[in-house]
Amino acid sequence: MLWKLLVRYLRPHWPLLAAVVVFQLIQSILTLLLPALNADIIDNGVATGDTGYIMSTGGLMLAITLAQIACAIIAVYFAAKLSMGLGRDVRTAVFARVGAFSEQEVSHFGAPSLITRSTNDVQQVQMLVLMACTLLVSAPILAIGGVIMAMGQDLQLSWIMAVAVPVLLIAIGAIIVRMVPQFQKMQARIDTVNRVLREQLTGIRVIRAFVREPVESKRFATANAELTDTALRAGRLFALVFPVAMGVLNISSVAVLWFGAFLIEDGSMQIGALTAFLTYLIQILMAVMMTTFIAVILPRAAVSGGRIQEVLLTETSVVEPTGATSELTAAGTVEFRDVEFAYPGADQPVLHELSFTARPGEVTAIIGSTGAGKTTLLNLIPRLFDVTGGQVLVGGVDVRELDPEARNAQLGLIPQKAYLFAGTVGSTVRYGDPDATDDEVWEALRVAQASDFVRAMHEGLDTPIAQGGTNVSGGQRQRLSIARALLKRPPILLFDDSFSALDTATDARLRQALDRAAGDTTRIVVAQRVSTIVDADQILVLDAGRIVARGTHAELLETSPTYQEIVESQLSAEEAA
Repeated sequence: MLWKLLVRYLRPHWPLLAAVVVFQLIQSILTLLLPALNADIIDNGVATGDTGYIMSTGGLMLAITLAQIACAIIAVYFAAKLSMGLGRDVRTAVFARVGAFSEQEVSHFGAPSLITRSTNDVQQVQMLVLMACTLLVSAPILAIGGVIMAMGQDLQLSWIMAVAVPVLLIAIGAIIVRMVPQFQKMQARIDTVNRVLREQLTGIRVIRAFVREPVESKRFATANAELTDTALRAGRLFALVFPVAMGVLNISSVAVLWFGAFLIEDGSMQIGALTAFLTYLIQILMAVMMTTFIAVILPRAAVSGGRIQEVLLTETSVVEPTGATSELTAAGTVEFRDVEFAYPGADQPVLHELSFTARPGEVTAIIGSTGAGKTTLLNLIPRLFDVTGGQVLVGGVDVRELDPEARNAQLGLIPQKAYLFAGTVGSTVRYGDPDATDDEVWEALRVAQASDFVRAMHEGLDTPIAQGGTNVSGGQRQRLSIARALLKRPPILLFDDSFSALDTATDARLRQALDRAAGDTTRIVVAQRVSTIVDADQILVLDAGRIVARGTHAELLETSPTYQEIVESQLSAEEAA
């Protein structure tokens, strides 16, 4: 999964990758030259007292060091650009993919997990790329080149390398194998902490209203403790890497000095060669340690890459048509033809054999008990879900064959839970039409019965709106969301229980204003309150996903026992009449 992700998103940045490899190659070669030159200074300059040789060779070493530093800086610069570019592209791809998801896929992953995947998981992959470019490219060169150069200094000590390198690899490999499961758990527990914190921030009013702060604090503490324990276990294992590596390095250095001393004593090795061999051995082991350091962060990046790929490879259940049409044969109409819908994995469909038509200038109301399928029915019209049987037609065309822009231009949706984006009152309402004038915004607010409270605000249209509209009441949020939809001026308006937070007087005034301002539109209203739909042209009574009755309010009072029960539970006999 990770490899495919890297290949896909590094390919456009191949010039940067090539530059990193070239400058790291030059830097590594220069690094390998320095111990040999140092050996020459000791054997041919210090040992013989040749000051001129020391100065000339030392000057060459200084020039090589400066060139090495310059190459390292340039390589790290290009590596940083490469990793940041990769992160930008992956985040963009994840965001675009999530934006194309239907409600089904979003519910499957969950908002907290999607947030973690597009932030923390992408960051782990970025870190791997940066570390690989700065360490992994030079490590093989230093290791292989160090072995060749060390053997060139002395073959008799080469057995120390043959022992030290495998020991280091086996020891650190054993640690890494135990770290992988901990990193997998860690990402899942980051999701959990994110979810709990998100729920508590969103539901802070409910928590305080029910005095549940201690319970929620304990719930967060539990999730936090689980993440901490997992991170500590992974951290303890990670903390073993450097002591193990340094232990092998130091023991190897002592072995080189010990056995090298005997070779110097019998004249088969010079002091400079021993110094160079020791330096090359350190470089080789450091290269191995750098490689294992990459291997340490690789498991977490692999887990993160797999989670990112899971999002990118998930196809939306709502697939846009290839030969989409924009031509409508019956503008403003909504028709259900024997519609059936079942959630994935469900034993029974939620909706059964629904057939009705909503026409321009008419109000079609849908009422029923909780769980009857009213919101699901409404979500099929803007194609938040796809039907599993039958057809939903908008403008006379099946929504699955309709161009998305043409479909969305026909619809104005006021969702069950009114959500406002951060900004101002003006920017919130203009979400329906960014080019609308202030007069048009005020007209939409007037129809939605929101102009009075907006005018009462200190800054009017420039009054700030917090994320989610948390700084206004539920009724104000609903009216602002209605104004936002009205400003779009769509032929079809979908109200998903959008009057529930309004008092009956405001509800009545709003419906009257809608009759005058949007009387020629098709209005489909999902409602729990009978008073909201008494004037509807047709009322559909939904029960267990089926239409059990249809007609006007007066007709249903005479013919539908289900509707009569709903009415009697809400209205007195005089009001019902």
